[in-house]
Order: sequence, then structure tokens, then C-alpha cells
Amino acid sequence: MATHDSDASPQREGTAGLIRDWSVDRRVFDVPWGKAMMWLFILSDVFIFACFLVGYMVLRMSTVEPWPDASEVFALTIAGQSIPLLLIAIMTFILISSSGTMALAVKYGYANDRRKTAILLLITALLGASFVGMQAFEWAILIGEGVRPWENPWGAAQFGAVFFLITGFHGTHVTIGVIFIVIMAVKVMRGSLDGQRPGFLTGRKGSYGMVESLGLYWHFVDLVWVFIFAFFYLW
Repeated sequence: MATHDSDASPQREGTAGLIRDWSVDRRVFDVPWGKAMMWLFILSDVFIFACFLVGYMVLRMSTVEPWPDASEVFALTIAGQSIPLLLIAIMTFILISSSGTMALAVKYGYANDRRKTAILLLITALLGASFVGMQAFEWAILIGEGVRPWENPWGAAQFGAVFFLITGFHGTHVTIGVIFIVIMAVKVMRGSLDGQRPGFLTGRKGSYGMVESLGLYWHFVDLVWVFIFAFFYLW
């Protein structure tokens, strides 16, 4: 038993030392726990999206069947004219614009301007919801034309699988972000952050720092879409 205790003691000391070092670093750089955890989450998500995009590139370069031309597959017909990537361009503009409104929400949050913060959060959520709606419209068009995860009418069968996987995973992130932004906007309007009242998303003491953490997530989602747009739609 003495041997067992002596073996466990260094482990306890090592764990305590790791926690102590992490806490010291957090205090030195004055980083709230919520913000630090958001950065760790974003880092883990970077690896997932990177694996998806690298897998897509390897799959596309290794397939022996012709890969569908994105400018034709994702074209919209308006007044008898086929316009390549029109819907994708609008979606990209909307999502990038939402990053601007989110940044302003963080700015006015730290300025304790509750009204402007709530309005900008709701605008951001509206833009995000519009993006998801357009993505659902895009999916409906492709499904109607015969695209499936195991086949598509224009060439390589793998096209449908990687399209639904990558855009679906990103769309899920956007949807979750919209839900959380709406919840945060309601909390801001109620004055929960001004009164530092605890609750869902606001921890033990609510503060406008949570708006910044949510903004980090939203900017990450927007940045990922830029890479998806470049690799999947423009390549």
C-alpha cells in the first residue's frame, strides 16, 4: 500500500502543477475562462474542417471519373440566363456581412450600450438564418436534380458525399450559432449582462465578455466558409 501511495503522489503533484501553471498563465494574460475554452474549441474544430477539406482534395485528385464543373452545377437560371455561382456569391456576401455586425455587437457590448448590442446580435442572427435558408434551397435543387451521397448525374459519385458532408457540417455550425446568438440577444435585452445575473451561456456571473466569446465562434464559422468557397466552389 505504501508503494501505491508513493506512485500516486507524483501523479497528483503533476496534475496540480499543470492546473497551477494554467491558472497562472490565465491570470498573467488576463484571459477569462470562457474565452480560453472557446479558443480551445475553435482549435479542435480547425482540425476537423482541415481533415474534411484535405480529404476532399485528395479524393478529387485521385478519382478517375470526371469531377462536376461547379460553375455549371451551382448556376442559377434567371430570365433564361444561367448565372454561375450566383447563389453562392450571395450566401458568401451575407455571411461575411454578419461578421461585421457581430464585431459591432461586441464593440457596443463593451461600451455597455445594451440596445445597440441586442439589435446587432439580432441582425447577425437574421443574416445567419438567411444563409442557412439559402443553403437549404441549394440542397433542395441538387437533390431534385438527382444528387445523392452515393451518386450524381454529372460524373464522380463521390461529389454528392463530400458536398453534403462539408456543407452540412458547416451549416450545422451556423445553425447552432444562430440559436445561441438569439439567446444572447434576449439576455442582453433583459439586462442580464448588466446585472451580472447567472444563467445559461452566462456562467456564474454574466458579462459582455460572453458576447465576445460568441463572436469568436461566429468569426471562425465565417472564416471556414471562405475556405469552403475557395476549395469547393471555385476549384
